[in-house]
Amino acid sequence: MAIFRSRAWICRTFSSLSSNPLRVCIVGTGPAGFYTADKMLKAHQTAQVDILDRLPTPFGLVRSGVAPDHPETKIVVNQFTRVAQNERCMFLGNVNLGSSVSLKELRELYHVVVLAYGAESDRVLGIPGEDLEGIYSAREFVWWYNGHPDCRNLAPDLHSTDTAVVLGQGNVALDVARILLRPIEELASTDIAAHAFAALQRSSIRKVYLVGRRGPVQAACTAKELREILGLKDVYINIQESDLKKTPIDEEEMKNSRIQKRVYELLRKAAGSRPACPSPGQRELHFTFFRRPDRFLDSDERQGHVRAARFEKTALKVDLDKQVAVGTGQFEDLECGLVLKSIGYKSVPVDGLAFDQHRGIVPNIRGRVLKNTSGDCLLPEEGLYVCGWLKRGPTGIVATNLYCAEETVGSITEDLESGPLASVSSSPKAGREGLLQLLDGRNVRVLPFNAWEKIDSEEKRQGSLKHKPREKLASWQELLTVGSK
Repeated sequence: MAIFRSRAWICRTFSSLSSNPLRVCIVGTGPAGFYTADKMLKAHQTAQVDILDRLPTPFGLVRSGVAPDHPETKIVVNQFTRVAQNERCMFLGNVNLGSSVSLKELRELYHVVVLAYGAESDRVLGIPGEDLEGIYSAREFVWWYNGHPDCRNLAPDLHSTDTAVVLGQGNVALDVARILLRPIEELASTDIAAHAFAALQRSSIRKVYLVGRRGPVQAACTAKELREILGLKDVYINIQESDLKKTPIDEEEMKNSRIQKRVYELLRKAAGSRPACPSPGQRELHFTFFRRPDRFLDSDERQGHVRAARFEKTALKVDLDKQVAVGTGQFEDLECGLVLKSIGYKSVPVDGLAFDQHRGIVPNIRGRVLKNTSGDCLLPEEGLYVCGWLKRGPTGIVATNLYCAEETVGSITEDLESGPLASVSSSPKAGREGLLQLLDGRNVRVLPFNAWEKIDSEEKRQGSLKHKPREKLASWQELLTVGSK
């Protein structure tokens, strides 16, 4: 049953709209979606913008991806809230593209459809043993500790092993390693999910290995993230001096990238200042370079559960002016009971949409979605656009989506002024009213922004009892129940 069958809740916007507004639908309410909505509202004064999300909650990875000990990054939700409260904008939560409404239907209802739903799947290694218990994607682990309802029941076993291996050395890899190693008392005052906090309280993890295929010069993290994890209280940092040797091409890479140079300098400084060995009981963080996973080994005691990761040692080889890791034929096993794969997110295609499986993006030019014609020529789809990770791949930080949205909205504006959308004023669309009628007929329980405000208020109320900014509601049932009150 729809949350408001009368749909009277949308009428507040009609008085200020033109008789034939530009109807815009944005799918996905993470940074890419909200920045696009903000730019569209400012650029087109007659536009009515609806932003949809399959979750009852808005803000995407700002809520479910940003680490709980990084509250400053989440301040952007204040800006996004102002966008959602604009009288020409409406958030519709619990609306799933594909099951609630099809892309074809959205295109019939709206002049402009922008897909900004990000990357909700993971790349795979494709090596033996990858399906063993105890092996998770970093995305799943991040969603788990951030209270995403899809991963509420992940329940990673943190107390049957003392060693975790994190594959990858980007910012997400550093995030999950930091959460595993940070003193539990420092997490108590964050918005970490209650179930994750309880599991981390019982955690036996004392060693975390951050493993990369290439060397320290090619580590994909930022200096800010690296500095933070190197500064964790009472954590022994291990970096092999032999891994820090630079090649002439390394020197050239560092010369051309201030970030790579700073990351390398931080690693070298950490390696030079560490004591010979950890103190008794001290937690350990090992940066392991020049290793690529070959397979995961099954446990004899806990059949079906990972007991070790086998790595092949690598060396760097120049390929088209880029250093790539190649195997050396030397192998070693690293005992562990938990593996987190931080090897990249992957977007999921939807019916009726061209998709580049290799790059994990929708083919596009400056945000204009491309389609295949009979002659294999790619031409723009009229009125269909992408933004964010679906457009460029899972790269960048929250602010990167601002520039991405500017480009996509620029393409939309060009198409409205002198392109295929120039005649929209003479072709009215049903837009929001049509979508709500369709969803109502399918008994989809739509949660508007004031439903999120109820969830927000309840989370903050519960959090205040524990001296936390919020206690996240982490199940679908809790979110829907509170949002529907």
